[in-house]
Amino acid sequence: MATETTQSTTIGLKRSLRFRDLVLYGIILIQPTAPMPSFGVIYNEAHGHAVTAILLAMVAMLFTSVSYGRMARAYPHGGSAFLYVGKEIHPSLGYLTGWCLVMDYVLNPLICTIWCSRAAMNFLPQVPYIAWAVFFAILFTMLNCNGVETSARINAVMAAVLGLVIVVVLFAAVRWLLHMTNQGAEFWIRPFYDPATFNTSGLLRGTSIAVLTYIGFDGISTLTDEAKDPARSVPRAIVLTCFITGVLASIEVYAAQLTWPLGKAFPDLDTAYVYVSEHIGGPVLFLIVNAALLLANMGSGMASQLGAARLLYAMGQDGALPKKFFGAVHPKNQIPRNNVLLIGAICLVGALVFSYQLGTELLNYGALLAFMGVNLSSMLRGWRSGRMAQWFPMLLSLGGLVTCALLWVSLGTLARYVGTAWALTGILLWLARRRFTALPNEAV
Repeated sequence: MATETTQSTTIGLKRSLRFRDLVLYGIILIQPTAPMPSFGVIYNEAHGHAVTAILLAMVAMLFTSVSYGRMARAYPHGGSAFLYVGKEIHPSLGYLTGWCLVMDYVLNPLICTIWCSRAAMNFLPQVPYIAWAVFFAILFTMLNCNGVETSARINAVMAAVLGLVIVVVLFAAVRWLLHMTNQGAEFWIRPFYDPATFNTSGLLRGTSIAVLTYIGFDGISTLTDEAKDPARSVPRAIVLTCFITGVLASIEVYAAQLTWPLGKAFPDLDTAYVYVSEHIGGPVLFLIVNAALLLANMGSGMASQLGAARLLYAMGQDGALPKKFFGAVHPKNQIPRNNVLLIGAICLVGALVFSYQLGTELLNYGALLAFMGVNLSSMLRGWRSGRMAQWFPMLLSLGGLVTCALLWVSLGTLARYVGTAWALTGILLWLARRRFTALPNEAV
């Protein structure tokens, strides 16, 4: 019996993931077509400077990815912003960070519902938006209630298909550009800087939305227990994934801006990239890109809805939310069915009330707050462990804190109001909970 006990305690997850496996996982998690759904909104808010917005967002995310890597090394068994903030700053702020991340989890399936509805209208414009919104909200909810999950293999195949779509789009863009004549240097530079339309506040607003392109890079930190040499490979993989995403996204957006006629309005801002594809490749490429992005967002919407339901379940089990409702599991499918239905209802109502842009800005509201918390946590850890000997890592974390704060204040006024209302609700729940019980981290 003693031998069996010893063996059971030594068995753990197999450390088989190499550095390149971690990077590939991160790219699949973010999706190689990440800037395509939000391209029109970024382009509009940045006054035509979508490429610059993507690159500026990459700078902020690179700083933040360094901080994530450092914190993943310090806490190898939990890659979460609320854990880092709770341990390094204060459990109360960790709880608030986690609460803001709940909003992100709920908003992800919501914006997928909105985008899928817009993309479906490109196929069947005679069907009204409200009908598509109801259809996708019910579809995601029904599939999740029946325990249908997309496997890692399906996700990998989908990422490969999306990669192929990117290649086809870029090939069509290059072919289109080669047929153009007498284009001066201004034509090639305009996507980065156009003096006729440049506006600093608009660029920052567009950059705050472009952060959505990078959401998900921190997921690599959850593979720490399965990575070879995690102290070295995980931080490097997080940073490299961010960089590759930024470069690839910039190329995709740059090609779109060069090929779309200057000053011409998009037929639909939410699916603008699909219309760029039609412009350079005709109806066939329009159908290919629209269908590929629609399927990708359907998969993302389903997965994120179930992920949000599981997060609410964990909070219900923990006592942060009423356990009777949020902590319940359906006996047949063994899923938190109450939470799936609740999020489905939120997605349905939100898709009818919110715009795609407001949804993305609200999602970034919570993400940027969490990123600021991680950067500050990394700075404090550096100060406690080495003081000025850690000046360079602390300087990088300070860069992440400042850039994320600048982008956070650049979000739309309505998004900041709604996001702050959500944060205040979390504070009230925390105060009510603290009145009866201690937070989990405070008991440690």
